[in-house]
Amino acid sequence: MTAQNIESNKFKIKKRIVVEKVSVVKLSILLSLFWCLSLNIKANAVVASREFPVKGFHLDLRIQVMKMPALKAFAKKLSQNGINTLVMEWEATYPYEKHAVISNKYAYSRAEVKSFIAYCDSLKIDVIPLQQSFGHVEYILKHYRYKDLREDQKDYSQVNPIKEEQCKALFADLFADMVSIHKSPYFHIGGDETYLLGRSPESKRKADSLGMGRLYGDYIKMLCELVVSLGKKPVVWADIALKYPDALKSLPKQTIFIDWNYGWELDRFGDHKKLMQSGFEIWGSPAIRSYPDNYFLTDWAKHFNNIKTFIPQGKELGYKGMVMTSWSTSGIYTQIAESHSDFIDLHAIRRVYPIAGFNLLIDGFFKAVASEKPFQPNEFVEQYAVDKYGFNKADAKTFWNALKLAPYEVNQGKVNKPNFTVKQLADSALFTLNTLKKLKPTKNSNEFSHYLLMSNIRYNYLVTMEVEVALNQPTFKIADAAGLLKKLTALNTAEVDQKFKQLNTYLLFDKEIAEETRLRNFRYLDLVDRLNKLK
Repeated sequence: MTAQNIESNKFKIKKRIVVEKVSVVKLSILLSLFWCLSLNIKANAVVASREFPVKGFHLDLRIQVMKMPALKAFAKKLSQNGINTLVMEWEATYPYEKHAVISNKYAYSRAEVKSFIAYCDSLKIDVIPLQQSFGHVEYILKHYRYKDLREDQKDYSQVNPIKEEQCKALFADLFADMVSIHKSPYFHIGGDETYLLGRSPESKRKADSLGMGRLYGDYIKMLCELVVSLGKKPVVWADIALKYPDALKSLPKQTIFIDWNYGWELDRFGDHKKLMQSGFEIWGSPAIRSYPDNYFLTDWAKHFNNIKTFIPQGKELGYKGMVMTSWSTSGIYTQIAESHSDFIDLHAIRRVYPIAGFNLLIDGFFKAVASEKPFQPNEFVEQYAVDKYGFNKADAKTFWNALKLAPYEVNQGKVNKPNFTVKQLADSALFTLNTLKKLKPTKNSNEFSHYLLMSNIRYNYLVTMEVEVALNQPTFKIADAAGLLKKLTALNTAEVDQKFKQLNTYLLFDKEIAEETRLRNFRYLDLVDRLNKLK
């Protein structure tokens, strides 16, 4: 073999070795990629298939108290759609024995409550009582029997956490009463939005000395220990605990926190990592009725996006439960005064359309919490409209686009959207109303009527706001009153009131419907009377 051939063979051998090394490296890289992809697929599958042991719904009965047959029908619907837990915020509708003054005119009888819980038991639904015990206790503190427990004698929303022994005596009675009827292993003590912390002189002294976290934490610890002593697991809203994470250290290990999130960053209330690292069981809560909703506005897209985002986020975080909240009011009240030193009652500042109009969102929650696939609001709503109302695909899309149109608020005559006028907002509401009127459901027309009614209520309100804005202009003249009055009286308010009663009479008591109607029309009727005087 010549030297030239030997060198040629050496080159070929080196080339083959290099090629083989490159091939091995490529194969190694490919195997690594496949392995990572496999892990990622498996991880996503684990998250997707991770079911919440607690699939719940929260009912708020602070206002819009449901008749018992409607309440049972709602529980049956929950059961049929995989919901196994119902958090009942009975508030003043609960028939307290030792503290009967707290119960209001719509309070159920003890027999009714027992019957309802037995019915839920038969449906395999765990009924968790929610007894607000810190903030949101206006319905208790408005009674002068409990006036010494108030953190503030002008704002009755919160107990004074320094008065621990007196509060413990009260809530020991209320907790024991509820535990005697409810069979759930859980007991919800509330604990959210305690905005008056440190307001009273004695609370401020403790906060200044030991910190706001101790002021909150010592009191919450007392409540949680009280629940544990009754053989139950305490459940607490997580917002204030997120704000004061040091308070978590002293709480019973059985405590469960509910991280309520209506479409914001996890750290909105505080460092979310500290809650996750606390070792406590955590549940999540989105909402179907919350800010900015009121009589005249429902932000459908916001609530659907909340469902879409937060439920998978809860799975990823390892939450053990997901409870949909449904707020009839914000829980902020103003006094109806009888004199400068006494008052008759408290008026809920924000009210929303009754829960009968929200089957679309409720069913969206059912779908999202049970499905392993990502929830897609547009697809869901359009398919819902096809299945529930018999629409074709085009009409289903039209329906959804109409619901989402211009969900903006009006505040002091201004729209909370740059360069958007009240007149333009009223025009958009009329467009939605007329669009919905053109759609002809072939089934479940009664349910569809709620969308029409909500749209009509919104349109009438925005026209009323147009008139109010005109009346507030420096250019307004007495001669303008007749035209503005004509604009108001052209609205179909009597027809709307009748339809509201018809659609909600199975759900609400007659007195409630009358009160809802009176408050919903207050601004309109006041303007009519004032303009009649001017014309």
